Amino acid sequence: MNIPQEWNKFYLKDVSFVNLMTHRIFNVLIVANPYDAFMLEDDGRVDEKIFNEYTALGLRYPPAFTQVSTIEEAMEVMNATTVDLVICMPGNADNDAFTVARAVKDRFPDIPCVVLTPFSHGITRRMENEDLSIFDYVFCWLGNTNLILSIIKLIEDKMNIEHDINEAGVQMILLVEDSIRFYSSVLPNLYSYILAQSQRFATEALNPHSATLRMRGRPKVVLARNYEEAMELYDKYADNTLGVISDCRFPKDGVKDADAGLKLLREIRRRDEYIPLIIQSSETANRERALAEGFRFIDKNSKKMNIDLRGIMEEHMGFGDFIFRDPATRKEIKRVRSLKELQDNIFNIPYDSMLYHISRNHMSRWLCARAIFPVSAFLKTVTWHRLQDVDAHRRIIFDAIVQYRHMKNIGIVALFNRDRFDAYSHFARIGDGSLGGKGRGLAFLDNIIKKHPEFNGFEGVKVSIPKTVVLCTDVFDEFMDNNNLYQVALSDASDDEILEHFLKAQLPDRFRADFYTFFEATNSPVAVRSSSLLEDSHYQPFAGIYSTYMIPRLDDKAQMLEMLAAAIKSVYASVYYRDSKAYMTATSNVIDQEKMAVILQEVVGKQYGDYFYPNISGVLRSINYYPIGYETAEEGVASLALGLGKYIVDGGQTLRVSPYHPDQVLQTSEMEVALRQTQTHFYALDMTHVGNDFKVDDGFNIRKMKVKDADKDGSLNYIASTYDPYDQVIRDGIYDGGRKIISFCGVLQQGVFPLPELLRMSMRFGAEGMKRPVEIEFACNLNEDRTGEFYLLQIRPIVDSKQVLDEDIASIADADCLLRSHNSLGHGISSDVTDVVYVKTDDDFTAANNPRVAEEVERINRKFLDERRNYVLVGPGRWGSSDYWLGVPVKWPHISAARVIVEVALKNYNVDPSQGTHFFQNLTSFGVGYFTIDANNGSGIYNKALLDSMPAVEETSLVRHVRFDKPLKIMMDGMKQEGVVVF
Repeated sequence: MNIPQEWNKFYLKDVSFVNLMTHRIFNVLIVANPYDAFMLEDDGRVDEKIFNEYTALGLRYPPAFTQVSTIEEAMEVMNATTVDLVICMPGNADNDAFTVARAVKDRFPDIPCVVLTPFSHGITRRMENEDLSIFDYVFCWLGNTNLILSIIKLIEDKMNIEHDINEAGVQMILLVEDSIRFYSSVLPNLYSYILAQSQRFATEALNPHSATLRMRGRPKVVLARNYEEAMELYDKYADNTLGVISDCRFPKDGVKDADAGLKLLREIRRRDEYIPLIIQSSETANRERALAEGFRFIDKNSKKMNIDLRGIMEEHMGFGDFIFRDPATRKEIKRVRSLKELQDNIFNIPYDSMLYHISRNHMSRWLCARAIFPVSAFLKTVTWHRLQDVDAHRRIIFDAIVQYRHMKNIGIVALFNRDRFDAYSHFARIGDGSLGGKGRGLAFLDNIIKKHPEFNGFEGVKVSIPKTVVLCTDVFDEFMDNNNLYQVALSDASDDEILEHFLKAQLPDRFRADFYTFFEATNSPVAVRSSSLLEDSHYQPFAGIYSTYMIPRLDDKAQMLEMLAAAIKSVYASVYYRDSKAYMTATSNVIDQEKMAVILQEVVGKQYGDYFYPNISGVLRSINYYPIGYETAEEGVASLALGLGKYIVDGGQTLRVSPYHPDQVLQTSEMEVALRQTQTHFYALDMTHVGNDFKVDDGFNIRKMKVKDADKDGSLNYIASTYDPYDQVIRDGIYDGGRKIISFCGVLQQGVFPLPELLRMSMRFGAEGMKRPVEIEFACNLNEDRTGEFYLLQIRPIVDSKQVLDEDIASIADADCLLRSHNSLGHGISSDVTDVVYVKTDDDFTAANNPRVAEEVERINRKFLDERRNYVLVGPGRWGSSDYWLGVPVKWPHISAARVIVEVALKNYNVDPSQGTHFFQNLTSFGVGYFTIDANNGSGIYNKALLDSMPAVEETSLVRHVRFDKPLKIMMDGMKQEGVVVF
């Protein structure tokens, strides 16, 4: 199978349905004598019937009708209001339809004007002597309100056809007929069939709003009443003509021509060998002539003429299901109803049937009729003449459908549908409630990727969000109500007790099949993440407060379902844990207003033996409060790590890099620093941990691994360097023997994978989209052949305080400073804090006591929360590190009343400044400062002697709390990284 390059590599351009059918008829004026008006209003009930017709067909904007009976009344209405269409019905001498129409056209030449005439021989004879050219159309009224709908749609199609074809490639059905009686009866049937078809193909849409928009892509119907008009329309829209339905006898060159229809279709066939051509005639002798030339024939005299027409349109114009037939017997082999079904079956269709349909361009036409224009237009170029290889056609069709479905899924929050969610699906919701903060962030990221195709402009690199399904907040409400959980949830019960009650509760059974579908589509472990209403909101980010659980992929799907249900219930329970309630209090939120959506998401990574993890996880920030060397604050910063991202948010040792300066990495600039300050451990999901023993700690099945374990897995390609102990050097790449240094040298300095470029784009487009600085989580899989996948996992705003600094911080005298940092985080001024809580760092200090320090700080913090006061917190090492040897292992709720948090370096305990904890988001959102001070090397001031000399409000063996008589003045310059606390 050899596929030419032009069809092997192609790009489908997306079509937007929003801008289609922009010209509509909203107001219809009917001019009729009282009797005809009565017929329409009372017998016909035109308003009601049209409204019902629109509703049944899923159409919006049914028109309003105004009825008058004289020219004077008509002019009065048209002068006072906007009228989009005038329908004149012939009546008595005082109200002649033609007189009315001329009067309307004289005053309002651009308003469409239609005559609706009852059918009789007298009227027909009279009309033979009239100049009908002043009317847009003349129709025969037999009391069928469907005709009014058809008139409105025919005129709307005429108004929109040029724009919609140019905009999206919408198709045209050309009806050629000069008999008023005949087209008045055929048009309502044609439109009802096309509109019903548009409802069917709207099911290809991913949510109800998209479905409504897709219906605008239905084929347009255009009526021509002579040969010249028909050829003019065909010449103009030849590439977008779905089919032609023509009478046999109609005017050509100004005179009736019995063969005009045959002549027209011959000319069209000469230009297009595939287009379906249908002759309609009441002269039965024309049947054999039409069939002999390969045209379809419909007998106008037949009582089932409309059924015959629908049958031919269904088979030859691509309406209805696609039926694969045996070319010899015409027997049905396979019926497909949707794009996904075509994709699933394309390789199973017998060769002869496939050849039959390909050689007649049936597939392209079927897709066209379903408004799948990008695929249809592409396949239209892949004709049998140009590529005579059935298997190549199968592959091209399959690839085009896959690309189209992927393109349509990006940036859309689809309604979850079991029949449609598969490996090519993207983001779907279950329920009608909110997506929550993280869910909204993910949907926004998906939309950013769709808006910026340059993300996927790198050879061998795929950029996307992980496959995601969100259980909306209404599912949470239903779960809480059905299981009567509020009483225990809002009580003072322990976290373990609350979790136990939640795990015993039942999720609604109706989601079982949905979850099984999700398992099949993802084929990977599943992360179950919190996405609360308040989480990641612009001014109150709850990052890291609620739980995220991961469950392994199991062959036993029933067991996997049990674990998933337990994980969802555990995330729900985490809303009511003690830390969450404390955080709610700290942020002045009410716990029972919180609602939880849950994100089910494929875990990014690969399986290595019993463990699963990605090559790269990272957090990217578009403002860099720690710029080094040539870096600027506006260029942002990324923290990179091997393994699951939990390692980063738990405060692990990550690699800090500016995406604009990937070759300047401080941690790998010197050998001693690289050996001491790069990652030695990472987190991986334990795939063997199976069961429902879920814990309050969401990391119960996450394993802390050593970097040398990853080396054995072969997962360090392009992200590690090797330390040679003999030559005392670090070499880029992986070599036998020697410790592996996580340097990301291949992706940062050697261009193996365009990570710096992708990070720059993510930062730029994310900040542009949110109109503020952002924090983005991401993960990567790298393959040996240098291809890979880059996944955007989360985006949240960094909210900066807008307070203006009146004075230059650098000009404040050192003698006035209790604290001074040249490496501060935060921005703004504060002058309402009088308290300082600090860790005692005398000569006998040991990091072994840090867990006890955390407990004491938490207890003191609770008092501040109760009193609604704030304080300055000072201590050694990294606040919030999960490794207590590196700092005090507090969580944000334990220090949430602190206005400034200070990490100081000691002579015998010098830990590098913290990076990548969840604190960053909370600090910036609440205007909290974070100072790094190393007075040993002259980098900043920590006047501990002053604090030691003051009386203690409270003192333990590890922590001391003092209070000043007047408020301290806290000042931070976020762009210069300067911060002071003045006493």
